[in-house]
Amino acid sequence: MRFLLTLSLTSLTAALAAADKDEKTDLQQPMVNITTRATGQRPEPEMALDRRPNIRVDTTLVLIPVAVTDPLSRFVTGLDKENFRLYEDKVEQQIIQFSSEDTPVSVGVVFDTSGSMGAKLSRSRQAVSQFLKTANPEDEFFLVEFSDRPELVVGLTSNPEEIQNRLAFTQAKGSTALLDGLYMAMNQMKNARNPRKAILIISDGGDNSSRYTQGEVKNAVRESDVQVYAIGIYEPPDSLGRTPEEAAGPELLNVLAEQTGGRAFAVSNLADLPDVAAKIGIELRNQYMLYYAPKNLMRDGKYRRVQVKLVKPAGLPALKPTFRTGYYAPTQ
Repeated sequence: MRFLLTLSLTSLTAALAAADKDEKTDLQQPMVNITTRATGQRPEPEMALDRRPNIRVDTTLVLIPVAVTDPLSRFVTGLDKENFRLYEDKVEQQIIQFSSEDTPVSVGVVFDTSGSMGAKLSRSRQAVSQFLKTANPEDEFFLVEFSDRPELVVGLTSNPEEIQNRLAFTQAKGSTALLDGLYMAMNQMKNARNPRKAILIISDGGDNSSRYTQGEVKNAVRESDVQVYAIGIYEPPDSLGRTPEEAAGPELLNVLAEQTGGRAFAVSNLADLPDVAAKIGIELRNQYMLYYAPKNLMRDGKYRRVQVKLVKPAGLPALKPTFRTGYYAPTQ
């Protein structure tokens, strides 16, 4: 499934103003092509990247996927390498390779099957289905379900129908071991074959049954090579049935997603679930790949902060880049 809205530079500002009257524009028209689409080349096969952080490091290159959105949260395609400035620990880096191609992704679906998901399972299954419709034929997937404990119910497969078939038999019961489910998914990702990796979490609340702590999982995610996307299905803040764990859920998912260059979405209307999941799938298909050789050659294992700034074409409104905020340098 693809959505594409093509606007010229001279008409984009007017189009944005008109579209602002419709609050659903970001779901119905999630992409804007503002220039001739870039044709950056992938690195040659012999330039093997160490598959550590999603920011990925070997002796020469670091890879940073970047998504760009406009003020209406639509994805902006067609930018060139000259539209990006990249910094590591505040020192500007030279972008050596640039690509805007749709490259294969390894995706782990982390699916909440706790008791409170009962009435939400149907729409949640539809959300996964919509997400899978955006897949690249070379993608691979796996499925982790969690309630009292996590379970890998579908291992890595190139057939997305295996995920959908398994979800058809899912039943809701038990408590919520979200952190354990995410930790299991990150371990499974070590077996993934694609350099790009992402996890999609679908859950209706915070954690109340995990062995791993928030600190342990946050550190593991920070060190990983995985972009985390999350859809949180939340009760209204003033709901009498909302537990303290559920109240903490949005902040937890936001922190996990933002530090990996992913995003977290809060959903209160179940009917919006499929559209939000499709939007995440489209974002993964419309990211810019920025490769650079760090000027800091020290292999000290320290955390290095990364920042991406945009040089927007004349006449456009402010554009927002979404990217991983840092990575750990290699030690060997």
